[in-house]
Amino acid sequence: MQLHLSPEDQAFRDEMRTFFTTKIPQAIRDDVAAHREVSKESYVEAQRILNAAGLAVPHWPAEWGGRDWTPLQRHIWREEMQLAAVPEPLAFNASMIGPVIAAFGNQEQKERFLPATANLDIWWCQGFSEPDAGSDLASLRTVAVRDGDDWVVNGQKTWTTLGQYADWIFCLVRTDPTAEKKQRGISMLVFPMDTPGVTLRPIELLDGGFEVNEVFFEDVRVPAENLIGEENRGWDYAKFLLGNERVGIARVGATKRMIADAKEHAARLSSGGRPLIEDPSMRTRIAELENELLALELTALRVVSNSSDGKPNPASSVLKLRGSELQQAATELLVDIAGPLSLASFADDDATDVPEWARSATPEYLNYRKVSIYGGSNEVQRTIIAGTILGL
Repeated sequence: MQLHLSPEDQAFRDEMRTFFTTKIPQAIRDDVAAHREVSKESYVEAQRILNAAGLAVPHWPAEWGGRDWTPLQRHIWREEMQLAAVPEPLAFNASMIGPVIAAFGNQEQKERFLPATANLDIWWCQGFSEPDAGSDLASLRTVAVRDGDDWVVNGQKTWTTLGQYADWIFCLVRTDPTAEKKQRGISMLVFPMDTPGVTLRPIELLDGGFEVNEVFFEDVRVPAENLIGEENRGWDYAKFLLGNERVGIARVGATKRMIADAKEHAARLSSGGRPLIEDPSMRTRIAELENELLALELTALRVVSNSSDGKPNPASSVLKLRGSELQQAATELLVDIAGPLSLASFADDDATDVPEWARSATPEYLNYRKVSIYGGSNEVQRTIIAGTILGL
């Protein structure tokens, strides 16, 4: 089964596919497709090409670079980008702080930050999770105390993805420790990462990478004008932000590409004297995964179609939950297809007897354990689904 597109939407798909495969440098797309580390320079180059063509932030208000697209067109845009192995617009910019500033920032903040955010002139990072406040984000302890025209921030954040590249951080801080509900005493501040008192320390992950960091704040002075929205309303903005993030986490196109790669590799490897792809259990496993992905895609279309006024649909939790599970299933499939070759993880590039995809299969599998945690753990998503959608 495939989605039936109108002639207009098919033309739109062809337009997106042509742009992504001809305008984004092949070397950048090759790195994404091969699961190599993509440099900061490549991320910036790709996003600036997209932004110049009006394709970086189509879901933003039109005055700040958005496009008057249908939900299906937005879905096609994202899927074709992922299928073409184009680095997606940096989520911290395009899907997180950008929409928050567009919705809740004052005019001066919009003019100051939104054009630079869309063009990746500012690389943002996220200061939400803390050592004792991850899924229970409302328990955060980082505090900000008003001192004249400044806020003084002290505390710690962790799992700050790509913070080593970041110019600015959007940070949840506790501004009213006496609030009756802990969610009510939180505000959102933004400030440069080179502000005195900010220290960043990398965390080595299980796959050997340094994708995330700890960030420490010691008497960091933040101008009062850098408060986003209203004081003590940061929890509302965080929920808005996370809802936007969860829609993108489904990554249907990227999972389609992983499954297509898996089928190609299975056709080249032999088991018992015949191609692995001909093994009935392997064919069944791939077919089941493709069917589950189609169901997710249809759900994603329903979610974006029922979203209004730029507000995320609560069903985005379903996309986050099932999307992360299918991404993990796809990486596990690739490891199983690689078999003993997957043991060559972290082998040198001159290990030509082991294909590059097989060398990266296990690190990718390990790295993708995170997708069921970030953006709100899957356990939290089940609670949201039970209460908000099912009314239990």
